[in-house]
Amino acid sequence: MNERPLIEVRNLRKTYGSRVVLDDISLAVSRGDVVCLIGSSGSGKSTLLRCLDLLEPIDDGVIEFEGREVSDPGVDPRDVRREIGMVFQAYNLFPHRTVLANCTLAPRKVHGLSRRAARSRAVELLGRFGLGEHVDVHPDQLSGGQQQRAALVRALCTEPKLLLLDEITAALDPELVGDVLGIVRDLAAAGTTMVLATHEMAFAREVASRVCFLDGGRVLESGPPEQVLGDPVEPRTREFLRRVLPA
Repeated sequence: MNERPLIEVRNLRKTYGSRVVLDDISLAVSRGDVVCLIGSSGSGKSTLLRCLDLLEPIDDGVIEFEGREVSDPGVDPRDVRREIGMVFQAYNLFPHRTVLANCTLAPRKVHGLSRRAARSRAVELLGRFGLGEHVDVHPDQLSGGQQQRAALVRALCTEPKLLLLDEITAALDPELVGDVLGIVRDLAAAGTTMVLATHEMAFAREVASRVCFLDGGRVLESGPPEQVLGDPVEPRTREFLRRVLPA
């Protein structure tokens, strides 16, 4: 018997006014999957991630998390987000809190961990990701790469069942991209379930269990990275890859 997907989307539709942003999206993510969303800016990748985290209401379709329909208006999104971690392109760290305080806030306030337990978990993760000497500084004292690593640690401190990553290298200087992607690579190797929007095609080829190409708010092509990135079926996918892959 096949295991039920951790999160599943069926026929999702999202509009802003008269503009259709996501159109008939269906996607199933099993435990341990790493699903990379690729496509041009404006194709719907970020909006899809925000819908998965219930940050955006949907107009039609169903989102199920662990077999429970969570897109129902009667569901409290905060209960669902307890199990999901999301990291944004712009870090979104609290500027008035130290790195450690950023990382311990949700475990304490949302998950009920003691101050000691939350601190112990955060310090261990910050040390693992090269931020052990920066626990007591504020985000504006860190480089962009360090801030993004801190944002990843903050998400991981809640031990999420699903991690959503929205173009987390887009705002970084090129020399910092590999640093952050190395952490994501380690998380994938450890079996972390992730859905990530990315422009890093080589990285997607390496770590993804599945690549989804979005175009005009639709999943135009989906499959293993070697197929979608190496031998795409759809002409639009081939056109996109010709523009973004080195000659």
